[in-house]
Amino acid sequence: MPVTVHATPADVPHASLMARWRPVPVAVIADVSGGACQIDPAVRPLNPPDRQPKLFGRAVTALCEPPDFGAVLYAIDLIGKGDVLVIAAGGDAATAMIGEILGGQLRRRGAAGVICDGAVRDVGELSAFGDFPVFTRHVTPRGPSSWDKGVVNGPVRFGGRTISPGDLVIGDNDGLVSLTPSDMAAYIDAAERKLALEAEWQKSLGGGRTVAETFGLAPASRRV
Repeated sequence: MPVTVHATPADVPHASLMARWRPVPVAVIADVSGGACQIDPAVRPLNPPDRQPKLFGRAVTALCEPPDFGAVLYAIDLIGKGDVLVIAAGGDAATAMIGEILGGQLRRRGAAGVICDGAVRDVGELSAFGDFPVFTRHVTPRGPSSWDKGVVNGPVRFGGRTISPGDLVIGDNDGLVSLTPSDMAAYIDAAERKLALEAEWQKSLGGGRTVAETFGLAPASRRV
């Protein structure tokens, strides 16, 4: 069956809402959503924390059937500036779905990055793209063997989450989250409140108050 390509969604979250989400860390999103938006933490960034750029952008999805990577090839030509390529490869560890050549093409097209629930290769070259974050479950040297199957811009299962084209994907050193348009509206106020609260905690502790004072802990039971 040939690769199926669905149209790119026309509805775009309002720019002001996207801007409010940009400074929010993954840990805060995981907290305020009760883990509902979190992607399996086994999907990790290639770079160490001191060299890992933040990932932020709208999803373009590629559902693959390894060792076939046809959906990736077709999806790359649909990528726009600020988009994130989401490769759903079922956690396959045997076959890389993307490497230096296609990763470089994504970067040239202005993609915000790529996440792969499967394997990538050429990790030395990919990790050297300091402005292009890559998250993956596996690394392998073996490449794909065909490009005839898959679905582009359909809903996919990725690391325990359903990600649809146009969803917001955010990644940092702690991991990945995805937010549907309804998630974006539902959680943003709580996320901003959590950021403000964490700033208050930092100020309190930095000012010399104890942890018990800062967090309003009840007196502990003391045993002699």
